[in-house]
Amino acid sequence: MTLTATSPADLIPAPRAVDGPYRTPFVLGTGAALAAAPGTEGVARWLRTTLGGALGRELPSGVAGAAHTITLRTDPSLEPEAYRLSVASGVEIVGGAAAGVFWGAQTLRQLLGPDAYRRACVDPEAWRGIPHQVIEDAPRFPWRGMMLDVSRHFLSKDDVLRYLDLLAAHKLNVFHIHLTDDQGWRIEIKRYPKLTDIGAWRARTKYGHRASELWDERPHGGYYSQDDIREIVAYAAERHISVVPEIDIPGHSQAAIAAYPELGNTDVIDTTTLSVWDNWGINPNVLAPTDNTLRFYEGVFEELLGLFPAAVSPFIHVGGDECLKDQWKASPAAQARMKELGLADEDELQSWFIRHFDTWLADRGRRLIGWDEILEGGSRAGGETTELGLAPGAAVSSWRGYAGGIAAAEAGHDVVMCPEQQVYLDHRQHGGAQEPMPIGYVRTLEDVYRFEPVPPALSPDAAAHILGTQANVWTEVMQDRSRVDYQVFPRLAALAEVAWSALPAPAERDFADFERRMTAHYKRLDALGVDYRPPGGPLPWQKRPGVIGRPIEGAPPNV
Repeated sequence: MTLTATSPADLIPAPRAVDGPYRTPFVLGTGAALAAAPGTEGVARWLRTTLGGALGRELPSGVAGAAHTITLRTDPSLEPEAYRLSVASGVEIVGGAAAGVFWGAQTLRQLLGPDAYRRACVDPEAWRGIPHQVIEDAPRFPWRGMMLDVSRHFLSKDDVLRYLDLLAAHKLNVFHIHLTDDQGWRIEIKRYPKLTDIGAWRARTKYGHRASELWDERPHGGYYSQDDIREIVAYAAERHISVVPEIDIPGHSQAAIAAYPELGNTDVIDTTTLSVWDNWGINPNVLAPTDNTLRFYEGVFEELLGLFPAAVSPFIHVGGDECLKDQWKASPAAQARMKELGLADEDELQSWFIRHFDTWLADRGRRLIGWDEILEGGSRAGGETTELGLAPGAAVSSWRGYAGGIAAAEAGHDVVMCPEQQVYLDHRQHGGAQEPMPIGYVRTLEDVYRFEPVPPALSPDAAAHILGTQANVWTEVMQDRSRVDYQVFPRLAALAEVAWSALPAPAERDFADFERRMTAHYKRLDALGVDYRPPGGPLPWQKRPGVIGRPIEGAPPNV
């Protein structure tokens, strides 16, 4: 018999308080049982399936509080996502709600060692021991997430489910999925079948940065059926993860226009000649601001709301970024719409477009969130607005820097801080020549660990509007799951600690200790089969020699 244990000093993200550990261990032997109080049945199901399967333990129903038993219960005096994990002759996980119990179960999994992350038991004779201790923990932010772009390069349903498990393992609770863009439409909409019959497929793909002369001549595409989406949403809900679906409007829409040419500015270009875009960058082909376009997308969002219930998806992301206005300026129809509405310029026209769907979603019990360009456009876009031109309930993903988020928070809007210069994980991790398809600024593991979502200049009232943070993963140069893994990990582990733990100011954070804890965490990632970037640099098969990227030298601006 072997006895293995993991120290609470190796946990990621770091918990708020640990009393112990003490010498005497709780041993998860073959006789270990599980007692689940009402409201924790889903966590018990996850423990038996995931932890029990990995460690070869059936975890039959037992008596709450008994020795050799894992007891799950809730205590409403705790915050919903807070938990207390107590280890003595048995283990007790108490959460403010089922979510807190689930996060406590994730901590238990870490304490049981890297074999707890495997899909099947590799050593049935091993007895995992956990020293007596009490861990009390709660998250800093309610929004701890990752955005995954499945439009530029499609990832299968199973890959998405795998990423939900990876988010849960890091106590991340928001999955923002970028479903539509110029390069592909990835969700089945039954009333508009051509969105996937045509819009989900492109003939070829630029290989590397758009300046590259290389092409992948294979057709690329794919989409999620409505049942696939239901499965993804249910899988996320079981893991206490909210899903934020993004339908990008009015820019980044060439795939939709290729499928339904009437959605484009037909008085400016012949939209019937457009195909799903095979290149990268900002595309000039944007939606026409017509009643037909509004009705079309109302139909899209109506089906979307049916697939993403409010309990799992209170926020609906509408994009709103990088909408070039050249076609609107040249379009007699767009100019007539502006005159009809009394709008001064095309920025106000975009604000009117976004506000239409803000109202439409609010009437159906949802909240709109968009990239920080939705702040632009002023208050003449119709209806009640703040001075930024937003409806009071709209939230902002601040991606171009801190500035948009600061302005939105000071005006009373909720904000998710995800500045490109800090937490875009498509940006390269090292300045060396061996980094595959190097994009953007160098953002090392330490850089991400020292990211601070709340700018110090914010007033206390405005700071309360920072919901949290997320890492954004744009996949132009990530052709498959392995490339996504390389860009995301290990940096997502640092982002998880930033979002969860009560860390000091960036300069005062103990990165050496985090790096030490990552030594244990790499073993967990190995057991999970994650193709992360090793600390010493890319492995030979992770390199992409000769493929042009877009590296930006120097430190990123603090904007």
